[in-house]
Amino acid sequence: MAVCNAGIAQVHSSTLPLLHIFVVSFLLSLKIPSTNSSLSFSFNDFDPNGNQIHFEGQASYSGDKAIYLTRNQQEKKMNDSWGRATYREPFHLWDKASTRMVDFSTNFSFGIDSLGYFHGEGLAFFLAPYGTQLPSVVTGGSGLGLVSNNQQALNSTENHFFAVEFDTYPNDWDPKHDHVGININSMKSVENMTWSHTLGGKINHVSISYASSSKNLSVIFGTDDLYDNTTPQSLYYKVNLSNYLPEFVTIGFSSARKNSYEINVIYSWSFRSSDLQISDRVVVGLSFGVCALVAGLGMVFFCLWKKGISEKGVEDPDFDLSMVEDFATGTGPRKFTRQELVLATNNFAEAEKLGEGGFGGVYKGFLRNPSSYIAVKRVSRGSEQGVKEYASEVKIISRLRHRNLVQLMGWSHKKRELLLVYDFMPNGSLASCLFEGKTLLTWAMRYKIATGLASALLYLHEEWEQCVVHRDVKSSNVMLDTDFNAKLSDFGLARLVDHGKRSQTTVLAGTMGYMAPECLMKGNASKESDVYSFGVVALEICCGRKSVEPKAKENQIKLVEWVWTLYGVGKLLEAADPRLCADFDEKQIERLMIVGLWCAHPDCNIRPAIRQAVNVLNYEASLPVLPSNMPVPMYYAPPENTYAFSLQASYTVTISERG
Repeated sequence: MAVCNAGIAQVHSSTLPLLHIFVVSFLLSLKIPSTNSSLSFSFNDFDPNGNQIHFEGQASYSGDKAIYLTRNQQEKKMNDSWGRATYREPFHLWDKASTRMVDFSTNFSFGIDSLGYFHGEGLAFFLAPYGTQLPSVVTGGSGLGLVSNNQQALNSTENHFFAVEFDTYPNDWDPKHDHVGININSMKSVENMTWSHTLGGKINHVSISYASSSKNLSVIFGTDDLYDNTTPQSLYYKVNLSNYLPEFVTIGFSSARKNSYEINVIYSWSFRSSDLQISDRVVVGLSFGVCALVAGLGMVFFCLWKKGISEKGVEDPDFDLSMVEDFATGTGPRKFTRQELVLATNNFAEAEKLGEGGFGGVYKGFLRNPSSYIAVKRVSRGSEQGVKEYASEVKIISRLRHRNLVQLMGWSHKKRELLLVYDFMPNGSLASCLFEGKTLLTWAMRYKIATGLASALLYLHEEWEQCVVHRDVKSSNVMLDTDFNAKLSDFGLARLVDHGKRSQTTVLAGTMGYMAPECLMKGNASKESDVYSFGVVALEICCGRKSVEPKAKENQIKLVEWVWTLYGVGKLLEAADPRLCADFDEKQIERLMIVGLWCAHPDCNIRPAIRQAVNVLNYEASLPVLPSNMPVPMYYAPPENTYAFSLQASYTVTISERG
């Protein structure tokens, strides 16, 4: 044993550097290139002279720089038509060797014109195997250009595609109205939602995003019609696309109609995916000598591992080392060892878990030196977006100091296990108190929480050295300390912007119910969108209800719309949380509700700056006068490079709930 240990020591002290040089030289000699599998493009319109779109059927460019999927060859005469428009390059959706999948997002705008006659059938955005597996000739309109007749439309064993349909004809298997559906190998949707307005005659905007970590597909859709009194709708479905589609797929649009006049037009289209970050495979026929070298190296490093070298060694090489330097420059937080946090949380015991977010759990812990309780956020292993949010959180929040912000105490990363340490908040989140009955908040507590949250946003937007756009202000991210002071947390989605400049962020991020209309449709995150989210939280504080209540009465599902309706008829106090038993200052609760509506105004140009809202809440400015009816947001075609990208979702949000 002594001889063995001496040999290992010798390898470590002298041979290892030479061995390292040899291995690096050998690997470089293989010249294995790294593949870039991401796909990105943006068309504000379509150039008829361009060659990036492939057409099938009657699909083609038009003189107004749009894509027509179907056409009327003879005016005022019903005829069949079908067409597909696909991007010429294949899309690398997932990698078979590593089983990794990409995140992707797409924005597009489309129109449906029935020329004043009976219309049908609609159109679809789809992914299908790259090649010719879709039918080359389509008959019938119910298959939307993806399948050729009704029998095939419902026979999933013969079809291979994933689609989001915008259906304008109620077939036997469809809802009875215009609807949006998510389809897998079948025209019978696995999930659908009735469109709240008529699809025809308007420009419709759609954002579709897929988060590979959560397997969540989200669809957000709306219109820019001035007279269409609706807000964007959303549809979600969890699916592992690798179970249904091959590694390389075709992406595009399809449509078909039969015995109708409908023309389907695509006006703009953008798409973006993340990178799989894989390497080209080494040819299987490498020589026996190479295999022997690998085996020998394996034995050497196994001995080193047994010796404990790996426990004392460097971080995971996949982890961006530049982040380590950034973290180390933080003035307040300190680096913890993993062992410290394992002991503090009883090895991350389930009994210590405080909650679960989009990229991992949060655990209660106790530090013996100094003696204090802590909360530890543990980012899930293998979550690429989690790494990005971990870096963003440390870089930003470690430099912020405000009484209404959660304080980051420290951080730890080792072998891609990423940990963030915060002060423990004994009263949990605002959401747990308002919606889970953890603690009944008095009106005095609630008003203090609202003004504290507003103060935190004022600091972020105007008082720090740079403007910080939080991008995920919501009740579950407002923590409450021992004295029920508000502490805004979770800066994983935050972005820094120079004062006087607007955020250029076009990545869809946040949580449904709190996201401003312009974020939903164009991905634009800004100070104004943070103010919108604050307005929603202010109304939740007053009403004790969530921003969206699916089980509420039809006219009370969306909190902002319901409260605005009561404001318009002079019955604002009817929205007050009944658990308060009318024990509140009427003028004060009306003030907070009106400020909440003002901040949640659909038009971002009419919303107040957070300083204006603070002045009103502090009785330093008069209340605004709002219109009796809630205004309708106006949307425009997405600008170049606009795309919806959530990894998650919320934690990209994606766009799914992050807890």
